[in-house]
Amino acid sequence: MSAPAYDNDNIFAKILRGELPAHKVYEDDDTFAFLDIMPRADGHTLVIPKRPARNILDADPALLAPVMATTQKIARAIMAAFAAPGILVQQFNEADAGQVVFHLHFHVIPRFGDQKLRPHTGQMADQAVLAENAEKIRAALGG
Repeated sequence: MSAPAYDNDNIFAKILRGELPAHKVYEDDDTFAFLDIMPRADGHTLVIPKRPARNILDADPALLAPVMATTQKIARAIMAAFAAPGILVQQFNEADAGQVVFHLHFHVIPRFGDQKLRPHTGQMADQAVLAENAEKIRAALGG
């Protein structure tokens, strides 16, 4: 059974093309990192490849190394920016596993003991709060 094809009009493809806004925290030649607009915790960031990939199942293996390197870089910055003692990295593949946007992405979420996470695809965050959180992460990245 083959997975559906990549959709060039998914929301993350539109963000990459500049058609939709995003609170960018990091970008390099291969990857883009920005805040989730429905964060499960303050600082919840998404890391995506710039090249098309529906999810990990169809991604070119050469694409995965830079995405994981950026995920690690963002995880360290989030931990520093929010003084988080832990970090959660989540990645969903296909709808039955919880994938909502069909462009490969990794969720990087700061964790604090027993603090409950907000729901996946929950409520949209205040844009001013997102902007402030993005600045904290960019500062922790040294930029």
